[in-house]
Amino acid sequence: MTALPVVLLPVGADDDALDACLAALDAGTPAGTRVWLADDAQAGPRGLAIVERWLASTRLQADYTRRPRPVGEVAHVEEMFQACGDADVALLAPDAQPLPGWLQQLSACLTRDPSIGTATPWCNAGEAAAWPRLGEISPPPVDFDRTARACAAMPPLHPELPSAIAHAVLIRGSARKRVGGLDASSYGSWYAALIDLSLRLAGLGWRNALCETAFVARGGEGRPADGDLDTINARWPTWNPRLAKFLMEDPILRLREQLTDAYSDIGAPERQRELFD
Repeated sequence: MTALPVVLLPVGADDDALDACLAALDAGTPAGTRVWLADDAQAGPRGLAIVERWLASTRLQADYTRRPRPVGEVAHVEEMFQACGDADVALLAPDAQPLPGWLQQLSACLTRDPSIGTATPWCNAGEAAAWPRLGEISPPPVDFDRTARACAAMPPLHPELPSAIAHAVLIRGSARKRVGGLDASSYGSWYAALIDLSLRLAGLGWRNALCETAFVARGGEGRPADGDLDTINARWPTWNPRLAKFLMEDPILRLREQLTDAYSDIGAPERQRELFD
């Protein structure tokens, strides 16, 4: 069996989000998976206690590092990338909650199509990869297992997105090395730096794909830092029209409808089984 990608989790300052993220990560990821919790001097005393308790009990092969002083979100992520060399890496947002099977499905996505540079799962707050409604923030799924099984039942078509999205993304290491590192001097947020990275990948022929067989929940959408969108628009003048075209034409509407149908179908046998328990 091929080893799964390394999971990178930048530790945030929101203790409750960190606790929920780590619980979901442990429950939804195969035992022994390599996980790196990297703290850019963000976690406070309660956050450190949450990390310590989780490290002592997790089934995952996890490590934790903490910088003495913060270097900033983008520079910190780039340090993590550099340390991983040309390995494929899955980066989670600090408030993400991955559903069961998420990493296996993302890894399979890259294996199926060597032209995919980034694979992004569905998310309730996933912008262009949002389910059930495009571009809207919905509550996280109530039933993680049922949602994950519905996603796994989807046909793996992997359509192209305008860019990868910051709730969770699996990045092909060889593609990332080809286009160079993140631009920490121009962007203050991972949200914007990921758009820039995605567009550089697309310029060299890589695809930024939707992995419709995986789902990672989140409390809300990522946000750009001040000035980030101005930099994106100046450097990539076709970005806004590209995103607007995708949102207006909604080429993944049928896929969202299929996922909704799969979710309903998977629920039906469960209700029937309960009658005989």
